[in-house]
Order: sequence, then structure tokens, then C-alpha cells
Amino acid sequence: MTSDKEAPEKPKKGTAAHSKNRDMGSALRSVYQKTVEETVPDDLLSLLGKLD
Repeated sequence: MTSDKEAPEKPKKGTAAHSKNRDMGSALRSVYQKTVEETVPDDLLSLLGKLD
């Protein structure tokens, strides 16, 4: 026998967790990129130069 009512579609497991992981990864990449693009202060460059 078939039923006229269809079972509601269940959400896929892990979808919310996957989305949170993606958001966290994006935020970490953004922070890393901003850090890489920062200039090195002159005082630190001077100190590094004294090591040579």
C-alpha cells in the first residue's frame, strides 16, 4: 500500500556543524591574511639588523 502523505525530509546530519566549520575557517584565514599584510615596525627591523 502507498500513502498519500510523504515523510518530511530530514535535514542532513552535520550540515550546521559543517557551516560553522566553514565560517570559522574563513575567519581564521581573514585574520591570518591581515597579519601577513601588516608592516614590521622600524624598531623591530633595527633589532633584527643588529643580529647580523
